[in-house]
Amino acid sequence: QVQLVESGGGLVQPGGSLRLSCVASGNIFSIYHSYWYRQAPGKQREYVATITTNGGTHYADSVKGRFTISTDNAKKTVYLQMNSLKPEDTAVYSCTVIIGGRNYWGQGTQVTVSS
Repeated sequence: QVQLVESGGGLVQPGGSLRLSCVASGNIFSIYHSYWYRQAPGKQREYVATITTNGGTHYADSVKGRFTISTDNAKKTVYLQMNSLKPEDTAVYSCTVIIGGRNYWGQGTQVTVSS
């Protein structure tokens, strides 16, 4: 059973930074691509970023140049460094992996950007 646990969210002022972490129950990030998604109140879940098993990255246009995804396989963790945060970045952020055609999700961590 794959378990993912996110942390690192909180309240931050516009222009500030946060680093989110997603810790897995096993060393899956070296085997499967990992993703961050977010969901704002009243909106559909939105793709944020991907990191592949060989370290390739991809970002949604809305976060490109501000967010950085990375992994530490020794720590079984995928990170999302978020800089220059905007109020429209406010959402619950979740990490996910796809194993055997099934998405495994964490519980999410709330990020609120407000002055």
